[in-house]
Amino acid sequence: MPDTPPVTPPQITGADPASFAAAVLRDRHPAIVARVLADFPFAAPVRDALARLLQDPTVTPLPRDAHDCKDWDRWGEPYFGRSMFEVPFLWAENYFYRRLLHATGYHEPGPWQGIDPFGPQKAADLPGPAELAALDALQALPEDDQAAALVAAALWGNRADLGFQLAHGLADMQAELVADDTERLWKWLASGGGTVCVVADNAGRELLPDLVLIDFLLRTGRAARVELHVKPAPYFVSDALTADVLAELRRFGDGSEIGGRLWEALRAGSLKLVTDPFYCAPLEFPEMPAGLAARFGAATLTILKGDLNYRRLVGDRDWAPETSFSGLTAYFPGPVAALRTVKSDVVAGLAAGVAAKLPASWRTSGSFAMVQVRG
Repeated sequence: MPDTPPVTPPQITGADPASFAAAVLRDRHPAIVARVLADFPFAAPVRDALARLLQDPTVTPLPRDAHDCKDWDRWGEPYFGRSMFEVPFLWAENYFYRRLLHATGYHEPGPWQGIDPFGPQKAADLPGPAELAALDALQALPEDDQAAALVAAALWGNRADLGFQLAHGLADMQAELVADDTERLWKWLASGGGTVCVVADNAGRELLPDLVLIDFLLRTGRAARVELHVKPAPYFVSDALTADVLAELRRFGDGSEIGGRLWEALRAGSLKLVTDPFYCAPLEFPEMPAGLAARFGAATLTILKGDLNYRRLVGDRDWAPETSFSGLTAYFPGPVAALRTVKSDVVAGLAAGVAAKLPASWRTSGSFAMVQVRG
């Protein structure tokens, strides 16, 4: 019998000025807007709209010309008239990014339609030749060593150094794992022959090891097909879009075996890019649409990358750290793995006593990580 979820605590909000959520809304969001304005020569209407977004934290309906205003009316109806600091934090963050995209004209007809406001930041984080060469060189290692290195790199993203320094870095990274189901992860991937879904997190240096891990799964027969799920629109600054995947593949260049194999895999259909409006909605995975649930249900394993996907998976709530990960994810339609660097308050599935031994800021420092599997 699967574990049953415990009594559900309240959703996290930014109501406490000293909380991590409040700091994101109060400090991080203005910095994001400032960077967007520095990267683009937006005229006064855009600048004014972004200023209003920061000056007034009241949740209001999207403008009537927004293509998805009716959806946001439905999602936001319980929160209209309240401060973003008072509503669920995950919802407030999604609302901020949707308002930012409307202010910059991403969805609306006009000269800025389809222009990623975070594009320059992503471009600055594309990997360099040395990183690409280091990942290509991993193919010379025994398969088990490749597997260990690639999971570590996919887990830590740009903290993995991507040059690896395998003799040193992997031991350090393993020591910082507060939950480690890596062996179970590879047991699920051992049989091969099925489809693996990888739900991406960030572009740039964090997407690079995801792509190399996908190549490894296809090349070694651990997966017959891989679906790489990306966002349909710019979100949370660095989240990966189709354009980011293509930019990364082009970065490999003609001399890379990995880049060439992945390009051909897209042509042949063994690698498929997938997206869904759900990924830019203020919803958690229990609310996923039926089509997405069917994909996950048919997969050998779904790998969710990153902090945002983790919060959507277990619920953006102040769970006790020892709360059962299996119980919280029992609803998920198929086997699921979470690879996550811990960058927010939400944590579940730790062994008893582990959290008590960690520093006070461990949940938000980005210095610890988790590999968790339920299947």
